[in-house]
Amino acid sequence: MNWADAGGGWSWNPVTDLQQIWAFPFMVNAFRAGTVVAVLAAAMGWFMALRRQSFAGHTLAVVSFPGAACATLLGISAGFGYFAFCVGGALVIAAIPRAGQGGSGQESALTGTVQAFLLACGFLFVALYKGFLGGINSLLFGSFLGITTTQVTVLTVVAVVALGTLAVIGRPLLFASVDENVATGRGVPVRTLSVVFLVLLGAATAEAGQITGTLLVFALLVMPAAAAQQLTARPAASLALSVLIAIAVTWTGLIAAYYSPYPIGFYVTTFAFAVYVLARAGRSLGTAVGRHHRLAGGAAA
Repeated sequence: MNWADAGGGWSWNPVTDLQQIWAFPFMVNAFRAGTVVAVLAAAMGWFMALRRQSFAGHTLAVVSFPGAACATLLGISAGFGYFAFCVGGALVIAAIPRAGQGGSGQESALTGTVQAFLLACGFLFVALYKGFLGGINSLLFGSFLGITTTQVTVLTVVAVVALGTLAVIGRPLLFASVDENVATGRGVPVRTLSVVFLVLLGAATAEAGQITGTLLVFALLVMPAAAAQQLTARPAASLALSVLIAIAVTWTGLIAAYYSPYPIGFYVTTFAFAVYVLARAGRSLGTAVGRHHRLAGGAAA
């Protein structure tokens, strides 16, 4: 459904259009929840990309679908299913040795096994559900409809706790992510940090999945971080830029979804991908120009 039809459509006046969008309480809640989710997903996604755990993040994104489907089957809020399965999946993945601990192939194989099994369970839960599961598309592709003030409050509390924990472990986690062997030699609790981070990543995935949907939550986790890391190598600047990109693509995705009948997840993914492509192209162009100047300088010398 195109909700903009009730308000006269896009007017090309940003102030007027935002006022029209925010006249609906569910859109106000959608922007609030989207902002919270974007900040948490970008922060966790930045460390996820740095730690080369994108496959684990993708697995947790897939796990959110059977969680929501199971909760629907049991007649409870889908949010409980998101968090229970994502955090539970994170604990299972945390039990697998990482590459630096002698388990590169084992890590990938077992993570993929968990992903395939739980995804199959999700479709089983959908098949067992005897009622009308009209929200299956929103579970997979996301929706901004039906976000309540209570949900926004829950998402905010979870995000505050997760980001607070990340702030506490941020420095040693960064050290362990850059050079795990040296960090272990310096007495950094690498294994504990890995477990805590995966649990936080599971919580972030559960939050983002309620906005972008199961199939596209991974985009909000990885694309803003990947684009930011293309633009700058400084950790603090890259992390801040990742958050800004995530908020920007989420807001523009919400606006685009409001003015069209298509799901928000598609727009968030498309805009985030466009930002990454531009960042990658800009970096490639800058590298080519720098190489040309060096070669020209060397020839002149």
